[in-house]
Amino acid sequence: MTHAEQVIERALAVVAASRAERERDAERRKRVFGKIEVGRPLPKLRGQQLSLDLH
Repeated sequence: MTHAEQVIERALAVVAASRAERERDAERRKRVFGKIEVGRPLPKLRGQQLSLDLH
């Protein structure tokens, strides 16, 4: 095997390893963040004065 073929083989191995790591991370994020429930968005309070009792 020539030096060029060895370099190509190592590069392909690095690409495969990074792809596998990215897929593992994506699965982990899906498991972790899939459990989080997102509620309804809060209503917008434009132009309304909120009364605060500061006593």
